[in-house]
Amino acid sequence: MLPRRTVTAGIALAATLVTVPAAAFAARSAAPQDATPFEAARTAAAAVADPPSGLVGALTRDLGVSAEQARTRLVNEAAAAALEPRLRALLGDSYAGSWVTGPTSTPVAATTDPARAGEIAGYGVEARVAARPLAALDAAKAALDHASARAPRTAPVWYVDVVENSVVVLTSTPAKAAAWVEASGADASAVKVVRSDERPRTFYDVRGGDAYYIGSGTRCSVGFAVTRAGSPGGFVSAGHCGTTGSTTSGANRVAQGTFRGSSFPGNDYSWVEVNSQWTPVGVVYAYGSGLLPVRGSAVAQPGSAVCRSGSTTGYHCGTVQQLDTSVTYSQGTVTGVTRTNVCAEPGDSGGSFISGDQAQGVTSGGSGDCTSGGTTYFQPVNEILATYGLTLATQGGGGSTPPTSPPPSGGTWSPGVAYAAGAQVTYGGAAYVCLQGHTSQAGWEPPNVPALWQRV
Repeated sequence: MLPRRTVTAGIALAATLVTVPAAAFAARSAAPQDATPFEAARTAAAAVADPPSGLVGALTRDLGVSAEQARTRLVNEAAAAALEPRLRALLGDSYAGSWVTGPTSTPVAATTDPARAGEIAGYGVEARVAARPLAALDAAKAALDHASARAPRTAPVWYVDVVENSVVVLTSTPAKAAAWVEASGADASAVKVVRSDERPRTFYDVRGGDAYYIGSGTRCSVGFAVTRAGSPGGFVSAGHCGTTGSTTSGANRVAQGTFRGSSFPGNDYSWVEVNSQWTPVGVVYAYGSGLLPVRGSAVAQPGSAVCRSGSTTGYHCGTVQQLDTSVTYSQGTVTGVTRTNVCAEPGDSGGSFISGDQAQGVTSGGSGDCTSGGTTYFQPVNEILATYGLTLATQGGGGSTPPTSPPPSGGTWSPGVAYAAGAQVTYGGAAYVCLQGHTSQAGWEPPNVPALWQRV
């Protein structure tokens, strides 16, 4: 729609856990009567749906664990979280914190009373003896928090570390930090000053559906986060939202980026390159429905369910009615858009259209509203990506669409095939290279869709 103005303390006393195979996720039986509380909590955690493959993949990639270990740790972590309140109540004033450790997240609980270690082990949890209870650590940190205005700028971080059984202050000037700790009134014996060059700064996520502002105040909505070689990345949106060179700020009014390309009418697309404070994230903010993962951009066929997120009306769904539609606005005709019966209103412009976890396009315009209903058109995202050499940011923080297997070089183009960028096909005696990953369909023969195929 057109924009609206508008050190570990203690020792290990017991370790009773064994790694449970991934098949435990499939188990739906009740825990044995002699099961420990932790085993019972594991059984309950394992009875839920299997974790998304994308989550398991991200854990294996980033934590260096196997897929089986990733699934096991998810069960153990859920069980440990459920058990923590019971351990806290059991140990009372001697409770010194809980955590998980190792590749499959073995649960640990600490106590200041060695006589209570057997009770922890009886819960099926590894026990540690600590010098200070968690309440003492929390009190020390609270004193530092109260004195935060006087903290040296070179000491930007402090936290309770239950594993180390201390409050840790990170600083590049230990002497200054130690003096601040002493002056704060905190129990200095519970505080460890650690040298660090860490310099935190704020970051903001680029998410589909969020508001952004152009220039002095016109508002539109983010379509999808994208990446680009040699660039911080950014997002795609509608072309009528801003012209090349226009600057943007986020929903929080923090300086955000610059339009690097924009086309309207004829097309209705644009892309904004963001500054280093912003990070493209492969999700769509669906307001009351939470965050939706983006995992690709396969085109939804007519009749398919599709949902739209925008900063005026939030999240609404409907169906794809027609592809390859031409629509005329007062500013001129836009071709190649998709027609839907999803409602939208001014300010939703540029926002995300998504089907399942597949990006579809950015909101262009339409008629009606979200009170009486209406018709809304979106500019397909694959054309925008191909035009500007962009790559969709997908779930897990990556900068690419999910890999697909390209057909052998020289194969003949066919409908219903998932083509990857770089795939080569022949059609009508000519050779073509795929510019943007997509699932082919009748009517999208290479000569007909130059945004997807280039003749070679």
